[in-house]
Amino acid sequence: MEKKKGRILLTEDDKTLSTIIRDILEINKYEVVLCKNGEEGLATYHTQKFDMLLVDIMMPKMDGISMVKEIRRLDQRIPIIFITAKDMKDDKVEGFRAGADDYIVKPFSTDELLLRIEAILKRVMRAQELLLTTTSEKITFGKFTLDVAEQDLIIGDKKTHLTRKECDLLRLLSMKRNELLLREVALKAIWGGDDYFIGRSMDVFISRIRKYLKDDPNVEIANVHGLGFKLVVNE
Repeated sequence: MEKKKGRILLTEDDKTLSTIIRDILEINKYEVVLCKNGEEGLATYHTQKFDMLLVDIMMPKMDGISMVKEIRRLDQRIPIIFITAKDMKDDKVEGFRAGADDYIVKPFSTDELLLRIEAILKRVMRAQELLLTTTSEKITFGKFTLDVAEQDLIIGDKKTHLTRKECDLLRLLSMKRNELLLREVALKAIWGGDDYFIGRSMDVFISRIRKYLKDDPNVEIANVHGLGFKLVVNE
């Protein structure tokens, strides 16, 4: 039996478009489960295992944004691509804030969709390989300890559980403490791309991490204008 590239949950209410996408993905060796609205997609996600989600934003019963927000409360790792007719900046930012990894606007070419899927799945595989080699890794900086395996940031008796992206971003910063972490390096390593909208998403994560680091005045994230960030540790 031919090995599948991955298992994808496609949630799309347009019957014609969903059939086309499913057929193209199956021809390209992906296994696809199709759902016609957000409620059905969410229920299916809870009962089956997937490697990626393709989610339309405008759907009956539950829209894609609401569906993804519910999923991200439980799972920060599974890659998600929004499929939508909307092409406004605010809509894209809302999608990334909800937890999307990428965003593709109708009408799109099937080649473009396939390339985006392959790029994200390759990034996820690299990240999983990295995690396998760092499952026992604990990084200390200032008064903090970052437990990579448990995704916990620890200072004294206080433990803050991080999302996967928060942990990966803080890990990169801590490994280059007091050195410049280029913006595009972090974006490509964690998000798999470095366009404007993904960059806005990373800025949100940087703001969250800064709040976590306030417990140690000798640790801060400095902006290096136009280039990236630096985890400054005064020891």
